[in-house]
Amino acid sequence: MKFGVIVFPGSNCDHDAYHVISKHVGQPVDFIWHKETDLSQYDAIIVPGGFSYGDYLRAGALARFSPVMNAVKDFAAEGKFVFGICNGFQILCEAGLLPGALMRNEGLHFICKHVNIRVENNETPYTNEIEEEKVLSIPIAHAEGNYVCDDETFHQLEENNQIVFRYCEEDGGVSEDSNPNGSRSNIAGICNLDRNVLGMMPHPERACEELLGSNDGREIFRSISNSIATLVS
Repeated sequence: MKFGVIVFPGSNCDHDAYHVISKHVGQPVDFIWHKETDLSQYDAIIVPGGFSYGDYLRAGALARFSPVMNAVKDFAAEGKFVFGICNGFQILCEAGLLPGALMRNEGLHFICKHVNIRVENNETPYTNEIEEEKVLSIPIAHAEGNYVCDDETFHQLEENNQIVFRYCEEDGGVSEDSNPNGSRSNIAGICNLDRNVLGMMPHPERACEELLGSNDGREIFRSISNSIATLVS
């Protein structure tokens, strides 16, 4: 089992993801420069949060053209796991690996705080170790986390259970007040139809140690690890 963490010019959460995989998941992991094109040695790829070059145009707008992203598309087409976090989620949408888009937060401000998200679908490789409707405390740190899509796409997401996480209250209730950025239907994370590609705005890699205020993020990474182990065993 081996993980890869993509590094774009400007990435700043790549080391966080690397730390979690190496120390908490306990699996081999490499940094992958954005100009690399061979991902054959990996079982899962993390497109980390932070920033990527060209975000001043639109988050992920230029990073989607990096050589590695064509390799990521092929990687995903093989059924392997691709996990985009924050800016990584934005890049996956820009690259067409996930539907919809991320726009400026409704209040037009950068938001950095812990939020609650509810597990909407625990039948994915990223949530199969978590109870459905469980509430996780995970931090966000973004200015463009407002998930938008047209009505047809939204109905498909609902119909196919592709909405994996929703922003919620501490008790699990979903309300306008629990939506930090204006995302449609409180969406915090979605997957593709095949369930092997996941994008989410909250940062689970920043919620893996109690010292940081929560270790709820470990459950997501534990699920990925167990899913890979099942496939390669």
